[in-house]
Amino acid sequence: MQIKFCGAARTVTGSAHLITLDSGVRILLDCGLYQGRAKAMQDFNENWLFEPTELDCVVLSHAHIDHTGRLPRLVRDGFAGPVHCTHATRSLCSIMLLDSAKIQERDAAYMLKQIDRGHSMDEEDLPQPLYTIEDAEAAMRQFVSYGYDRWFKIHNQVEVLFRDAGHILGSASVTLKIRENGRVILLGFTGDIGRPGRPILRDPQPMPEVDYLICESTYGDRDHESGPAETDHFLRIIEHTCVEKRGKLIIPAFSVGRTQELVYILDRLVTVGKLPPVPVYVDSPLAVNATTIFGAHPECFDDQLNEYLLIDDNPFGFNDLHYIRSIEESKRLNASEEPCIIISASGMANAGRIQHHLFNGIDNPKNTVLIVGYCTPETPGGLLRDGAKVLRLFGEWKPVRAEVEIMDSFSAHADRWEMVRFLENQREQAQQLFLVHGVEEAQESFRGLLLQQGFRAVAVPRLGETFTLS
Repeated sequence: MQIKFCGAARTVTGSAHLITLDSGVRILLDCGLYQGRAKAMQDFNENWLFEPTELDCVVLSHAHIDHTGRLPRLVRDGFAGPVHCTHATRSLCSIMLLDSAKIQERDAAYMLKQIDRGHSMDEEDLPQPLYTIEDAEAAMRQFVSYGYDRWFKIHNQVEVLFRDAGHILGSASVTLKIRENGRVILLGFTGDIGRPGRPILRDPQPMPEVDYLICESTYGDRDHESGPAETDHFLRIIEHTCVEKRGKLIIPAFSVGRTQELVYILDRLVTVGKLPPVPVYVDSPLAVNATTIFGAHPECFDDQLNEYLLIDDNPFGFNDLHYIRSIEESKRLNASEEPCIIISASGMANAGRIQHHLFNGIDNPKNTVLIVGYCTPETPGGLLRDGAKVLRLFGEWKPVRAEVEIMDSFSAHADRWEMVRFLENQREQAQQLFLVHGVEEAQESFRGLLLQQGFRAVAVPRLGETFTLS
């Protein structure tokens, strides 16, 4: 059996890990979109390190686009097998892949407009979307979904178990029970490991003990702020920006997971009478749709949210909260000078309506930009994290006069010690760990920590590298 690392190798996005059995069965774990602008990765989304037509199936860990966003392209390029996932992942993908397809089509149309009208080009050289809405719809027809904590067969040699990973709605760790050459091998993939004690979702559940484990490592070199301190910190930023400075608090946030958590925390602050009377705007049609899906999957909720529902039957809604769908409403919000909180996608600020809010507000010292999670270094969010003094948006350089705050505690990724605790039961049996979904510096730091904690062997694969499991 072999593992080939076809994405998220020494980088955070573009998850794709190919398992090939000695019998020739090929299983792809995740099929993610690379999100970023690194030159070495600029052609990643259009090319495969395997033949799509030869895949038997895909198994998804969760719905985030960096784990699912190339599925429509995979189907368009000939993949015809099933896509296995949890029920909530299927629900979220039904809106997220369509939204991604719209972005691909819109970006291609925009690039086409930028081409000199007098310059003739061959048809094959014209900008093309990575995939279309029709491709996304075709991909969804291949989805098959399952509940947590029960084994199911994907092949006569392979069974799969999903355990709640506590990362986003429907997220799962993946365990493969593989029968090969007269023995049983357990191969695990953590997906993205969530954080214990976070709002809305249950804590990450330990995986079965496995022989080999593919493990995420996004925050392998740092720790997060604790929960109570986090809420107080968030409230201080709101009061400083919206009450003292009379400005806007602009929060780039992923439409699925981060946005709902922020809204839920704000809802709880309203319930206990702590939130200042400022309007809150969620400016993302995808986030609006995703919030509806959250309400349809209570099987993923933790005990705290279930108890909160007894006193507030709508944890994602309060009087000063406004969900925005139309472009016209979004534009009016850009022009408004009222103190407010704006939560808008994307989380790395590299696409979507958040770029317009930054364009119109980044040069105003009354405003604050709050970064609430990991951003790849070359994205606008990553540049702001690193202290950029100017930011290029829509072809124009804008001075960064707004305050920039960073709160990694809102991240849905476990920090290094939370990951170590999640992996504790693997120390004795796991013959080797493979670290993925992290920048190389964080991975090397986490590798050292794991070896110090008694894990046998820890590898940091390169893109395209193949390992044979003996």
